[in-house]
Amino acid sequence: MTTNLPQNIRAVLQPDPNTDNLILTKTALPTPEEGDTEEHLVQIKATSPCLAELTWERNFPDAFTSERKRERVPGTEGAGIIITAPAGSPFKPNDEVYFRNSAERRGCLSDYTLVHKKTLAHKPKTQNWFEAAVTPLSSLTAYQALFEHGLLDPRAIVTQGDDAKAREANSKIRVLITAASGSVGSWAVQLASAAGAGAIIAVSGPGKLDEVRKAGATDVVDYTKQSVADWTAEDPSSRECDMALDCVGGNSLAACWTAVRDGGVLLSVSDSPDRVKPASLSSKKLSKATWFLVEPRGSDLAEITKIVDAGLGKPWIDSVVEFEDFQKAFDKVETRHANGKVVIKVTA
Repeated sequence: MTTNLPQNIRAVLQPDPNTDNLILTKTALPTPEEGDTEEHLVQIKATSPCLAELTWERNFPDAFTSERKRERVPGTEGAGIIITAPAGSPFKPNDEVYFRNSAERRGCLSDYTLVHKKTLAHKPKTQNWFEAAVTPLSSLTAYQALFEHGLLDPRAIVTQGDDAKAREANSKIRVLITAASGSVGSWAVQLASAAGAGAIIAVSGPGKLDEVRKAGATDVVDYTKQSVADWTAEDPSSRECDMALDCVGGNSLAACWTAVRDGGVLLSVSDSPDRVKPASLSSKKLSKATWFLVEPRGSDLAEITKIVDAGLGKPWIDSVVEFEDFQKAFDKVETRHANGKVVIKVTA
């Protein structure tokens, strides 16, 4: 597969990080540096834009201080085929893989890109290219929230041993998940269910209440009819949770403070929980109240591959657009009205 590689390939670039403008152009095929033992050249089949990713470099410049010169190609998650691999790599040419690239690296909105060994995992056999392309970022975020930063033990999942003690411990844990019909929230519901959480309270809009129940939610709060704070206040002794994962920020995150018991855990992928803590709850002490960023970790993604192939988790896809229609994909994601992930078909 290495003999007929093109010298120039299609790529979408963000020339200036201070604007969201994107251009479709031709650029040189990326190649690993001589002697590199980590980089893999991957032919990209599909990728997916992430909300606000075009603003990351200007809003968080300290995260983009790598000395590596890079083309600003967006798309941090993707799926594709290994073209070249360094000697000794567990990934070989022709392997089907998926991954989440670090944000400061060249992305996936290109015919080919370079991917570091530590972020790669073999693609689930039960997924097509579009499903695989939208799985890494959201599933990794939910997985690390629940099992690394949160209270659930992944050893209770059947693909990780089905440990009886872990399942018993998880059965005593109540988990609240906001935006439960969103990309991260839907994965969190499915993974918490797979791990045997005692209760999974899903906060969702009316359009997907049935879907989040089918995904594993034991209770559903329709945020258009009732706030989390009001829901909890109806019966605090039975409704308080051991941990909450907020995927929204703002008032949603603030309301989670009312739902988490003293000594519990509050996690957010949107904002610092302490910044929005209600003054009325100033005396409440949690064991952890943290905003966290996902780590692009291939070892976690390998566990997610097993979970997917066991039928215990799947992404929700809104639509698939052609490569040349990339702007439509970014625009739809930014409206926050996509009914699942938006996929950009690259070479699939």
